[in-house]
Amino acid sequence: MAGQRVRRAREADVPAMVALVHELADYERAPQDCHLTEEQLRDVLFRPSPALFGHVAEVDGEVVGVALWFLNFSTWRGTHGVYLEDLYVRPTRRGSGLGKALLTQLARECVANGYGRLEWSVLDWNDPAIGFYKSLGARPMDGWSVFRLDDEALTELGSVD
Repeated sequence: MAGQRVRRAREADVPAMVALVHELADYERAPQDCHLTEEQLRDVLFRPSPALFGHVAEVDGEVVGVALWFLNFSTWRGTHGVYLEDLYVRPTRRGSGLGKALLTQLARECVANGYGRLEWSVLDWNDPAIGFYKSLGARPMDGWSVFRLDDEALTELGSVD
């Protein structure tokens, strides 16, 4: 579609990116758990050695999609990979190829840098996303479960002497 493109995030995109992450949290039925601020995102994306990277999808200059990712490492493969933390395209822009364009750009990052994997998590109930990912050749990692320590449990374990 004319007027749409995917590019690396710029500092001026931060407000739109934060808004999209909050929209994603709402879509995932957990808006109360999303506390991301513009200051936090700006700090991690644009510090001298960033811990997080981002791409945006825009249509006619408006940011309507976001991919936020970071490097991980596979000890089994012996290479870095990309972990996609968030991928979100506004519902009014879905079906236009922007989600695929964002994932294509991340796959290009992997190929260009010799990274062995591009992986992410998806909620079990998100059938449209699961179908979309499978159509691109992605496969679910059956037999694996995500575990998380946060809040009180994290503090308690991190406080053990």
